[in-house]
Amino acid sequence: MFQSFKVTARPEQGPPRLAALREELVREGLDGFLIPRADAHQGEYVAPRDERLSWLTGFTGSAGFCAALTHVAGVFIDGRYRTQVKAQVAKEFTPVPWPEISLSAWLKEQLPNGGKVGFDPWLHPVGQITSAQKELNGSGIELMRCANLVDRVWADQPEPPMSPVKAHPIEFAGETAQRKISRLANDLKQAGHSAAVITLPDSIMWLLNIRGSDIGYNPVAHGFAVLHSDGQVDLFMTAQKLVGLEDHLGAQVSVHDPSAFLDAVGQLEGRVQVDPGTVPQIVADALGERMDEGGDPCALPKACKNPAEIAGSAEAHLRDAVAVIETLCWLDAQAPNSLTETQVVTRLEDNRRKDNALQDISFDTIAGTGPNGAIMHYRVTEETDSRLEDGHLLVLDSGGQYLDGTTDITRTIAIGAVGDEEKACFTRVLRGMIALSMLRWPAGLAGRDIECVARVPLWLAGQDFNHGVGHGVGAYLSVHEGPQRLSRVSHVPLQSGMILSNEPGYYREGAFGIRIENLVVVEEAPTLPGGDAERVMLGWRTLTYVPIDRRLIVVDMLTLEERDWLNAYHRDVAEKIRPRLGDDAQLWLDAATAPL
Repeated sequence: MFQSFKVTARPEQGPPRLAALREELVREGLDGFLIPRADAHQGEYVAPRDERLSWLTGFTGSAGFCAALTHVAGVFIDGRYRTQVKAQVAKEFTPVPWPEISLSAWLKEQLPNGGKVGFDPWLHPVGQITSAQKELNGSGIELMRCANLVDRVWADQPEPPMSPVKAHPIEFAGETAQRKISRLANDLKQAGHSAAVITLPDSIMWLLNIRGSDIGYNPVAHGFAVLHSDGQVDLFMTAQKLVGLEDHLGAQVSVHDPSAFLDAVGQLEGRVQVDPGTVPQIVADALGERMDEGGDPCALPKACKNPAEIAGSAEAHLRDAVAVIETLCWLDAQAPNSLTETQVVTRLEDNRRKDNALQDISFDTIAGTGPNGAIMHYRVTEETDSRLEDGHLLVLDSGGQYLDGTTDITRTIAIGAVGDEEKACFTRVLRGMIALSMLRWPAGLAGRDIECVARVPLWLAGQDFNHGVGHGVGAYLSVHEGPQRLSRVSHVPLQSGMILSNEPGYYREGAFGIRIENLVVVEEAPTLPGGDAERVMLGWRTLTYVPIDRRLIVVDMLTLEERDWLNAYHRDVAEKIRPRLGDDAQLWLDAATAPL
């Protein structure tokens, strides 16, 4: 528990590793090689063995890739990591703003006379390669399948994870694995598919009601699965992980060694459903014309939580709030300049450990003070550990993996006397969070249709932020879960039972960062007096109950409706959490939730 799962490199280690990789390019007759932050299972997080991008470049973000050519190495990063990448990579690596600049456009510029760029077909999803090849058509640039060249030069590459798998209790799952398999198999049959290939670890965990620990902070195990339309499942997972689970898996599930996966896929008959966004290119190669593109059959059912999963998540959030509030109480009792970021992280994680249901944290705790808070996914290290100085803002983003639910919460905290500009920016972020919290919308709308509501107060001041407003969250599964999102690119309609984050922010590079995050669950909204009873409306129910720092709020910037919402929220926080706290934290909470 609470172990480090990252393989990181210091900037000075990147150049010799890049040079070794380029020697392999020459041997293979290639002009470049693609290094994604991905493994064969295409989840968001990877095991130490698969931290190739970090090992080569030093960049530790959770999204991005490197295109290493013989003369230039581009590190492609989205808006969340523009500041972080500058501090983590050597000058031999060139940060590339992505997706503003696509891989294909960049390759055309760097290889104007054409060339051969290698890629490992296990590490790139079908859709990614298909799209890139289409965009490169006529350029003279070829994408070539090849062995993984980073693995050749990574002498001390860790071994694959082999953690044991355990059954996920029905009282938390809310539905048996057998029932899930049967209803999804029926969906395949109705669609005319003989089978579906599933590679996402959290999908396999959800389908079979199992959990693992192959990936840091995510209760998943590596494996592959084929769901057949007759209600049978072939699970390709190392047998030693599954010892003692024979009865749990039952007769519907047949276990095979992962080495047999590709041959088994090649022998499938009929039309096979494949998610082009997650299934590796090598699977498409094995299927050929039998492949039908479609979604991961588990994705949407997994996203729409059942009553047991929602109840478990709600209870987990109440216990998690105790750990956070106890930490905030302790933090406020310390004088400015007396603590470091690491001390805050340690205290918060120690408080979470007091809950016996806690299995792990749900991601690296972010405690960024002052300029570090402007790094959206900042992770404190020995080199960056900073003191919480008078006038700083502290962005504290953290979460826990509990047997009954996954939590993720961000609070921005005043350290000493904070300036008026910081307070004004904080209040705009808060207004956006409140606006989205109060929103009701017609069923059928997707995240892209409503996410701007949380940005409007910032937009009116000429401000914005370079990350989505919210992401899906699993039920004791991945803290970032699809397909639902609150982002400009999300086309998935929001449905009852989906859990998402509501987390607008604002970041001023070199100065400060602000983010406020609650988790919320979609539910049908009651018809208001005079409303149209025939139109189904959706809304949110809040799961997170931790005070928002009143010291940072410019009250005159709030509307009466916004003030009423915040006061009601704080009343709920006090009512739900106060009885669970110690004496000191109760007194602190009374002050923190006093009406505005």
